[in-house]
Amino acid sequence: MKRFSLIAMLALYATFSQAQEYKLPAVDPSPADILYYPLNVAKAKDNSSPVMKVVYSRPGKKGRDIFGVLEQFGKVWRLGANEATEIKFFKNVVIGGKKIKKGTYSLFAIPEKDKWVMILNKQTDKWGAYTYDEAQDVVRVELPVKQMEKPVETFSMTFNPQAEGANLIVAWDKTAVELPIAFK
Repeated sequence: MKRFSLIAMLALYATFSQAQEYKLPAVDPSPADILYYPLNVAKAKDNSSPVMKVVYSRPGKKGRDIFGVLEQFGKVWRLGANEATEIKFFKNVVIGGKKIKKGTYSLFAIPEKDKWVMILNKQTDKWGAYTYDEAQDVVRVELPVKQMEKPVETFSMTFNPQAEGANLIVAWDKTAVELPIAFK
């Protein structure tokens, strides 16, 4: 009888301990990334707090011509892939001479050969630039394009500290722009 009970319990356990099968999505070819300022503040082991946080997706060049072809000149671009890039300010900042209240905004760009227009917009949680609404723009800043010697394979962003704040650097292929953000 003990043997039968043991076998029955093992069979019951095996029935209910089967691994669940879930249909999981494939890995995104343009993975999401998060950028903080100060850089690596999220990893700090003290009470440091961020001033800014950018959430964006990182498409690859993959042998393609990027600006003027994949991302057409004169058209609004989501600044990355997938959802529109979002930037969160943890305190008030100044962009293009305009005071910006702390909060979360989307970042768009209109690339041109020699300049970009960077756009801070009130819309958030949007896919791409398909529903971009110019009436929701907070500020637009014209930035000169910097040509780089070596191409950047994967769309990238970083912050470069400045005396009065930090510049958001956006780079892909052989193109880079810097958006000055003041917060001191």
